[in-house]
Amino acid sequence: MSHLDPSPCFATGALQFAFEKATTEGKVTIMALLILSLFSWTIILTKLYQLGRARKMARKFFEAYNTTRDPLDIHRRGEEFDGAPAYHLYIQGADEVAYQLKNNPVQVPGRRVSLVTKHGGSDQTDIIAKSTATKFGPTSFEAVKVVLEEAAGAQAMALEKGMIVLSTAVAGGPFIGLLGTVWGVMETFAGIARANSASLTAMAPGVAGALIATVVGLLVAIPAMFAYNFMVTTIRNITQELDGFASRYANQIEHIYVDHRPLSDEIKLANDALADRIVAALRMHENELTAQT
Repeated sequence: MSHLDPSPCFATGALQFAFEKATTEGKVTIMALLILSLFSWTIILTKLYQLGRARKMARKFFEAYNTTRDPLDIHRRGEEFDGAPAYHLYIQGADEVAYQLKNNPVQVPGRRVSLVTKHGGSDQTDIIAKSTATKFGPTSFEAVKVVLEEAAGAQAMALEKGMIVLSTAVAGGPFIGLLGTVWGVMETFAGIARANSASLTAMAPGVAGALIATVVGLLVAIPAMFAYNFMVTTIRNITQELDGFASRYANQIEHIYVDHRPLSDEIKLANDALADRIVAALRMHENELTAQT
């Protein structure tokens, strides 16, 4: 059987023959492509696992989040959804909200109820504040929004990490292979010129050894291309979902935890509190006088 007869399985015999006839420069090029392929497949397998886990855990997190009425319920319960980008954004936002509530609190009383009671034969009015809530101001909310934006950017970068290797394999693999092929053909023709022999038998081994570099380059680039396109689309979808959740999360935090009262209401509340203290002091003084008499 001739050395040029292909093996029935993917022409492995032809590839082996071409590799054996490749020049040293061609074999160096092929080794560089194999190293690039190793990095490429490592990224492909790693990113497939990462993206698959991210989508799975994100579905579980959104299901849990959609059942809550307070945006911090999941944080208070200590539930974890590791691997979901939205969950990591949620935790950083919840930690910042908790920090602002602790260090920059604003006490916001609910509706005030007036109760008329009998005391010493006269009517007295007691004012009771209902459902006092702890919130924070718009300035603190700006800090929360900055944290959410930074968290969204960090998660997007984590999803895109390693994609440069795939894009390099897609764009550079064929060109590296072409470089090896051109170099091998150049060496082949230079050898033919030195031997003063231009027969097909003399040219075929060298050309075959040169072309294997292009074949390997395409074998590196084609899987990387399909994987890159799939992963870029998946990452774009997750990123858009993450941005939408960040906006929704910020709106819910603002609705529940941010004090948007106008300045006039705050002044009125301070005046009411001062009046309550004055009334309480006068009442205490009156009770002391009554006790003395």
